[in-house]
Amino acid sequence: MTYQVLARRWRPRNFEEMVGQDHVLRALINALDNDRLHHAFLFSGTRGVGKTTVARILAKSLNCEQGVSSKPCGECPTCREIDAGRYVDLIEVDAASRTRVDETRELLDNVQYAPTRGRYKVYLIDEVHMFSNHSFNALLKTLEEPPPHVKFLLATTDPQKLPVTILSRCLQFSLRRLLPDQIEGQLARILEAEGVAHDAAALQLLARAADGSMRDGLSLLDQAIAFGGGEVREAEVRSMLGTIEQGHVHHLLGALADGDAAGLMAQVAELALAAPDFSNVLAEMITTLHHLALIKQVPEAWHAAMGERETLAALADRLAAEDIQLYYQIALNGRRDMALAPDQRSGFEMTLLRMLAFRPAGVPTAATPSSAPSPAPRAGAEKTGTRSAPPAAEAATSPASDPVPGIAEPLAPASPATAAGGTKDSEDNEQWHQLVASLPLGGVVRQLAMHCALESRADNDYRLVLEKVHAPLDTDERRRRIEAAIATLCGGTPRVSIRVGETSLESPAARQRRLENERQARAEAAISGDANVQALMQEFGAEIRPGSVQAVEETTEQNEPL
Repeated sequence: MTYQVLARRWRPRNFEEMVGQDHVLRALINALDNDRLHHAFLFSGTRGVGKTTVARILAKSLNCEQGVSSKPCGECPTCREIDAGRYVDLIEVDAASRTRVDETRELLDNVQYAPTRGRYKVYLIDEVHMFSNHSFNALLKTLEEPPPHVKFLLATTDPQKLPVTILSRCLQFSLRRLLPDQIEGQLARILEAEGVAHDAAALQLLARAADGSMRDGLSLLDQAIAFGGGEVREAEVRSMLGTIEQGHVHHLLGALADGDAAGLMAQVAELALAAPDFSNVLAEMITTLHHLALIKQVPEAWHAAMGERETLAALADRLAAEDIQLYYQIALNGRRDMALAPDQRSGFEMTLLRMLAFRPAGVPTAATPSSAPSPAPRAGAEKTGTRSAPPAAEAATSPASDPVPGIAEPLAPASPATAAGGTKDSEDNEQWHQLVASLPLGGVVRQLAMHCALESRADNDYRLVLEKVHAPLDTDERRRRIEAAIATLCGGTPRVSIRVGETSLESPAARQRRLENERQARAEAAISGDANVQALMQEFGAEIRPGSVQAVEETTEQNEPL
């Protein structure tokens, strides 16, 4: 007997066998059971989601010899003939091959005649958007006032191309893409029934490759069974789809977490031996980064069936949440721009190097052996727009300086309160300013440390105070990361506690704002007091526009003797 493909052999025969589309099935089942049937139905959606299948089940429900019901018997001659595609009162039309108006009129000439055997004459018009305007006009009058024994079932992948006059005369049902979990579950049930050995990981790959289409998933499953010699295994499916093993993606992300550029290039060279599609490699990285973001921020939303939980959880611990988001965005842009690169490999390598180049400054990497990272020049950071440590960090992060608080030189001029008072609290807070400048932190965690002032310190017990306006920055995880950064820099087991409230002590962020304001005030005073500017104001009535003066970095020039 001729082999029948899985997509046809496992086509649902009733509403109970349908996968997904509950919002459509509920409306149709209630309409059938309550005898509230419209004369025209429009089913729209992407390919392979069940538009024609739902229409055939609806036709079977209308003409079943047991009566109109949402549960056709499936055993009577009418049900069997509809399943076989040879029922005389189910007229299936491919609109793509019948676009001429005379063909449409010929089809509609028979609408007035009663059905030959069934209760209703059902017209199933597939890809109805392919009709010409004249064909739509010919259909319009019949669709508006059809005989009571006629039902129209229209299916389309592009409902926007249908005239509004047609849409307004139909009940419209939009079928959604199926979720990968739904496709995976159906594939597993089919393989169990077929007695085919398989791996869960292989089915996950097939479900993801199906892109929301059950028919595509079943076609890929047929191909995978043939490719694997009667079995569906992960290695064979990856080879068939042109994807790579997850281990390669994990190694790439591990090298990114370590900041190891040489390790990244070594992984790319190893990947290139298998001649993969590097666009698909980026797609795998994007999927893995999505999983890592869920593990990091919403662990309860991460489905256990995604596999390799321990490996991904360990990888998530090595990456900051903001780094994961940054890598995700760069990978998306890199995949979009892959076609513009001279070749795929160079485009892939540049995407990985961009991830390293734009990672937040102040994060220790395997490429920087010292515990305190060396900062880039301030001017260079401003030109590239990358995140960098504040200006106060430059002295303490110099490779020649000692990173331990209390030994490094002051990183910024002391505030008036500190200079005048010289109290123990102010001295501790000065050391906190130096420590924050050297901490290997970035993103929101650095902002939290910058907005805290040190009230007191006893050995490794740091008691910080945070202004109320910045209270949302304070979380347990961010405090733990500050403790880990202090331990990395100074050793020991530090404990950080944060109190939200008012204080007379100045935080590093407040000092930075004060210094910038003072520099801005000096710049505005210098412009206002300039003789040339005053002459222009007096002679021509000129005025200085508020906000137009911008302060520049102040440098001290030393002239060497000749």
